[in-house]
Amino acid sequence: MSELSQSDGAYDLGLLFTDGMPEMDDASGYRGAVAARAAGISYRQLDYWARTELVEPTVRGASGSGTQRLYGFRDILVLKLVKRLLDTGISLQQIRIAVNQLREAGISDLAQTTLMSDGASVYLCTSNDEVIDLVSRGQGVFGIAVGKVLREVETSLVELDTQTVDPLDELAARRTTKTKKIS
Repeated sequence: MSELSQSDGAYDLGLLFTDGMPEMDDASGYRGAVAARAAGISYRQLDYWARTELVEPTVRGASGSGTQRLYGFRDILVLKLVKRLLDTGISLQQIRIAVNQLREAGISDLAQTTLMSDGASVYLCTSNDEVIDLVSRGQGVFGIAVGKVLREVETSLVELDTQTVDPLDELAARRTTKTKKIS
C-alpha cells in the first residue's frame, strides 16, 4: 500500500493503466460525448479536464477547429475514477496528485487494485491485506475497487460505436463532401 502524494520528480505522461484492459487498435477511440456519457460526467467537465491535462485523450487530441478528441478505453476508465473520487469529496488538486502517482507506479493487476481515501489523502492498495491494514488503522474511509469500475466502463461502452481515426479531420471531410455536392 502506498500513499499517493505529490513528488518532486517529473511525471510520466504515458498510459495510466496497461494491464487488465481490453485491447484496442491505437487508431480506434470514442468521441468526447460518448466518453463523457460512459464516465458519467458532463461534456464541459471532459473538456476542462482535457485542457488542464488531468485526463487527455490518448487516441487523438484536438488539433484545431473542427477536430474532435478521441478517447481510448483507458482514458474513459480514468475519467470514471476521477468522477468517483470527486463524488466522495476529494479535491481536484488531490486527484491530480493521485492520477500522476498512479501513472508513476504502474499497475499490473487492475482487478485487485483498490483506491482508498480518508478524505484528505488517497492510498493505492494492491491486495486485500493492504485494505484491511488501512481500515484497521482507522485511515480508510471509503474505497473504490478499480476492477469493478473497469467492468462498469466495459458494460457502458458495449453498445457505443467506436470511431476510427481519419487522416482528415471531420470538418475537412465535411467541406470535401459539400464541395463535391455543389460541383
